[in-house]
Amino acid sequence: MITSPKAIVRVWQLLFLLPVSFLLCACNGTDTASYQPEFSETTDSLSKVYIFGVHPQRNPIKLREVFGPLVTYLNQHVTDAHLVFEASRNFAAYDQKQASRQFDFALPNPYGTVKGIESGYRVFGKMGNEGDLRGLILVRKDSKVQSIDDLKSKTLSFPGPTALAATILPKYFLFSQGLDVKTDFKSIYVGSMESSMTNVLRGNVTAGTAYPPAWRDFNRTDPEMASQLKVMWKTDAMPDNSLMARDDVPQELVDEVAKALFDMHNTEKGRAVLAKMDLEKFKPATNQDYSVVNDFIKKYETQIGSVN
Repeated sequence: MITSPKAIVRVWQLLFLLPVSFLLCACNGTDTASYQPEFSETTDSLSKVYIFGVHPQRNPIKLREVFGPLVTYLNQHVTDAHLVFEASRNFAAYDQKQASRQFDFALPNPYGTVKGIESGYRVFGKMGNEGDLRGLILVRKDSKVQSIDDLKSKTLSFPGPTALAATILPKYFLFSQGLDVKTDFKSIYVGSMESSMTNVLRGNVTAGTAYPPAWRDFNRTDPEMASQLKVMWKTDAMPDNSLMARDDVPQELVDEVAKALFDMHNTEKGRAVLAKMDLEKFKPATNQDYSVVNDFIKKYETQIGSVN
């Protein structure tokens, strides 16, 4: 029986500060399940809880399958702290949580990194697959689309307005090829890259977007369906997704987390976790590494308009 006041406080922290959202997104981006907390690990009730938020580069269930083991791994390498994985139902939900500083640690896309810096987060690392943060525009193999102009008056699917790789970069690419991204085609936001590709497969849209890790995963898990699609165009690349810590997280803990992440590729257990993420390794990084993203967003908003 827990009797000490300190232990009781920590128990209540665990009951009310561990929300993990696992919400399925239908193809139209609506929620099909309610927000529910999930408790998946045994926690020392005297350890302080820190929320680790990962941006929705996959649907919530897939996101947990891919990144949940990462948080479990980190908890085996930090002291006097317990990290809890949190998914979000879509990009808008993740952006709101980060803007309100709900996450202690975050793994946002590069656009979210720029916004996170504005909200008081600092970059300490990044995912290390160079060239993977780019957009792919996919069509069915039996599609009649042969050129950019064939997309005029058609419907295209995107994960969400603030998805840098799979929305912002493809839209800028189409703009650079002569399309008016506001009037020449219809954009629908479907919540995830899996949903975007599925909409193309089903013929609901003429083209849809994703980024290389999601496309590779689709080819591994559903090769028959993936074989019906093809990558029609690729965008230029940006720095990969970052690792961020809120500015009030103790530096000693940030250093522990960083060391564990940067050493993962040197251990068998770490490489197994990285393999689930389709990732070679994590690398050190700073806010300055994302200045190129900030410059690009300014150029996009000057030439096209707000990403939202």
